[in-house]
Amino acid sequence: MRAVLSKAVGGPETLVVEEVADPTPLAGEVVIAIKACGVNYPDVLMIEDKYQFKPPRPYSPGGEVAGIVESVGASVTQLKVGDRVIGSTGFGGMAEKIALPAGRCIPMPDAMPFDEASAFILTYGTSHYALKQRAQLKAGETLLVLGAAGGVGLAAVELGKAAGARVIAAASSQEKVDLAIAHGAESGVVYPTGPFDRDGQKALAELFKSACGPSGADVVYDAVGGDYAEAALRAIAWEGRFLVIGFPAGIPKIPLNLTLLKSCQIVGVFWGAFTARAPQENQENIKDLLGLYAEGKIRPHVSERFPLEQAGEAIRHLGARKAQGKVVVTID
Repeated sequence: MRAVLSKAVGGPETLVVEEVADPTPLAGEVVIAIKACGVNYPDVLMIEDKYQFKPPRPYSPGGEVAGIVESVGASVTQLKVGDRVIGSTGFGGMAEKIALPAGRCIPMPDAMPFDEASAFILTYGTSHYALKQRAQLKAGETLLVLGAAGGVGLAAVELGKAAGARVIAAASSQEKVDLAIAHGAESGVVYPTGPFDRDGQKALAELFKSACGPSGADVVYDAVGGDYAEAALRAIAWEGRFLVIGFPAGIPKIPLNLTLLKSCQIVGVFWGAFTARAPQENQENIKDLLGLYAEGKIRPHVSERFPLEQAGEAIRHLGARKAQGKVVVTID
């Protein structure tokens, strides 16, 4: 089978496509013939050894896939050959096939296409866990989403809307803000490109405050980091919750006196660890998400599709922060 391989530390240009042996399922595993693989920011970091988890090389990037069960190992009873499934892989998804524990596979809804299925679980899983368990977002609250046109950001916009919140979308262009509004945001704000000096940070904070209104944001969903984080925190409401999602603009340095002044919380969001530590809660979240999909309240926005041979370009495109919604690698 063909697989995209990371053999050396570096950017997308270091990836190669090679023939490797087909996987064989062990007891409790299934082999999936992959039809599509979602591209996520951890893929950008992982190949450069900048992620918290470093797979042994050579390995294939790709943390979520959709495909068809091709074979099953001993003791697998919940899946059979021919089933359409979503797989949470962590890595290994940019290949024609993968062996996965059956417990890491979710049956796909009949009406869900493979590209949407491969763009579903990581972004919506992260954002649902963030808003439900970590922020405990309530109907009527104001939610400010930074990076609102990205994969997790757009998922947060849709889920915030479905929860009855007032969603304010913040993004780097009017085109991105318009996309977020089309997915349920009430309004939006275009922020300038950083980095910022102190005056620039103050101006950015005023921009966020103006967008949220005098009471501020009850929940800030920060999928950007960098200089944007402190400015957004300054726009938070009394006893607000600031969700730490990711850092494509860099790891921020936050003056903790701001948390005292607003009696607010800075809350970490590590969905991958949550799925391992609280599997039953995670299953309930997945049930929630599939229900919202069936009701038409959430749907992945796949903006670009790349063939397997161009998987490196797909990762480069995402890393350059050009993507709107999700980028997907398709496998014929």
